[in-house]
Amino acid sequence: MCGRYRLSRRKQFIADHFDATGEDDWEPRYNIAPTQSVPIVRQHPQEPRRDLSLVRWGLIPAWSKDASSAARMINARAETVATLPAFRDALRSRRCIVPADGFYEWHKTGKTKQPFCFEVRDGELLGFAGLWERWKDPAGNWVKTCAILTTTPNSVTAAVHDRMPVILDPDAYDLWLDPGFTDVAAASEMLKPYDAAVMRCYPVSTRVNSVANDDAGCAVPSEIAQEQARLF
Repeated sequence: MCGRYRLSRRKQFIADHFDATGEDDWEPRYNIAPTQSVPIVRQHPQEPRRDLSLVRWGLIPAWSKDASSAARMINARAETVATLPAFRDALRSRRCIVPADGFYEWHKTGKTKQPFCFEVRDGELLGFAGLWERWKDPAGNWVKTCAILTTTPNSVTAAVHDRMPVILDPDAYDLWLDPGFTDVAAASEMLKPYDAAVMRCYPVSTRVNSVANDDAGCAVPSEIAQEQARLF
């Protein structure tokens, strides 16, 4: 599962990295939670450009009668995404990239749960494989939502959790976003664990447990955070 992540870059940096444009603004976030608005990158279906826009995290299938499913559909499992009705159409024609520069998982020991932050190299910007959907609410307004794909863990994440988000290799961005690429089986083959050799993880403060906390301190290694607390 991927239920909390970080995107601490500003909009222009994200747009430049993914060669995308968009009008929606974005400020650095350190503790992004389900049902909140998040940036995604999509390929425009008629024009040779990528769009960067905000959508709600938690996919609502187009056929849903209400939005109650959103909080439960923040993730889609790589093993079943091609067959589940909630996700299979989006896998075929509504794929996206969810920018991030870190994500959190919790390791339970006895009655305590220690949060860990996972990064690629030293916290470089990365792209989760995502799906997006559009749903019309009872008032007739279109609501756009997304889900992050997850897969089996690599050796770095396995020590903490039994799932990890699918991190796309930059060389795969074009194909993943290509609206003309509708081969579901081939798309599913792209949903693999990321190279553990370029990933790292470290424990962070339990401040990240609360969605009310959303600042750089959420991603500070817990040993450093404890030292800072003693100094002030």
